[in-house]
Amino acid sequence: PEEKSDPEEDTETQVEPKKDQNQEEAEKSPDSPKEEAQPVYTVCHRRTKDSYSVSLQKPDSNWIKFKHRGLARRLIQFPPPPLKGGITVTMEDLRCLDSGQYLNDVIIDFYLKYLIQNASADITKRCHTFSSFFFKQLTRRDNASEGVKNDACQTSCQRQRRHQRVKTWTRHVDIFEKDFLFVPVNQESHWYLVVICFPGLEEPKLEGWTGDLDDQNESQESKSSEDDTETAATQKSSGGIDSETDKNQEKSTTKPQPRQISCTQLTCQRKTVCKRPCILIMDSLKLSLHERVFKLLREYLQSEWEARRGSSRDFGPDQMKSSHCKVPLQDNSSDCGLYLLQYVECFLKDPVVHFDLPLHLQQWFPRQLIRKKRDKIRDLILHLYRHQNLENNKK
Repeated sequence: PEEKSDPEEDTETQVEPKKDQNQEEAEKSPDSPKEEAQPVYTVCHRRTKDSYSVSLQKPDSNWIKFKHRGLARRLIQFPPPPLKGGITVTMEDLRCLDSGQYLNDVIIDFYLKYLIQNASADITKRCHTFSSFFFKQLTRRDNASEGVKNDACQTSCQRQRRHQRVKTWTRHVDIFEKDFLFVPVNQESHWYLVVICFPGLEEPKLEGWTGDLDDQNESQESKSSEDDTETAATQKSSGGIDSETDKNQEKSTTKPQPRQISCTQLTCQRKTVCKRPCILIMDSLKLSLHERVFKLLREYLQSEWEARRGSSRDFGPDQMKSSHCKVPLQDNSSDCGLYLLQYVECFLKDPVVHFDLPLHLQQWFPRQLIRKKRDKIRDLILHLYRHQNLENNKK
């Protein structure tokens, strides 16, 4: 029923009218041949130059033509009014969820808001998520600082100027009362995640751990076979060992390997856990240089503490440790944004409870989960689009 269109033409979405009652009764006649089960709705995607359209229609009916003109238009706002701070997602934003495309800041911010809003109340109150523009604004170049000659004065002035750019971003939240601060960072078109842990603590703190043992045991059993397989593969692929050692290692792989103590809520079996003020990097490529990121965030924390608490505090490397987490890595050049979102999603569902650095989270989630992530986010946006349209039509 669709007409082919030139790639330069406007998007065309075909809509069907309702069938009348007589037509429906005729189709239900016992003499009429039985039809195979049909889906309730057909999802139609039509894309042309600079435009993208989606429609949900019932199949097998007379269609009429409808033209949508113009560039990208708004699909959803999340969270919807009257809630504040809504992210507007357009059709153009939806295009970056196609295979091989880089996620833009709108999709990153939208899905982070969605994750926080749908996480458990216990973890939500312990977290704060910064916008993807936060770090970009914090690190924006200021040419005025070049005129200052004194190095100490220059450093202090630059630190204060950077803080002034983002000071209002936390006017409604005290970040030092939070356990985890999520900071999405984009450097040279590559996304990665920074997690600032326990910024209000001045030193590591040991606490008794009383997790759910049933959940812990179930999680450990599900991972034991994967750990054994990974250990065996690592031993066989390692170089610089003689043949006798190779044989001993091959024999040892047939025996159950000791379980490595994990650090997350569902896997930690320790009696005590360590809370540690630290800045963690979760990078799916491990190609970016992060020392400047650590430095700038420590300076931001120092300025924020002075502005909010009215006292000085040292956030140096000895007080606020920095570490690169060992996390699942991407196998292409375009999925970094998806990994960033999955790191946050896994952290919210199964947060780290024991901070013995570096954190070993290689088995946090399977790569197959990332392969389905684009479709999952796209389906979520289309579901919200339909729901918000129905709500608007009722008003």
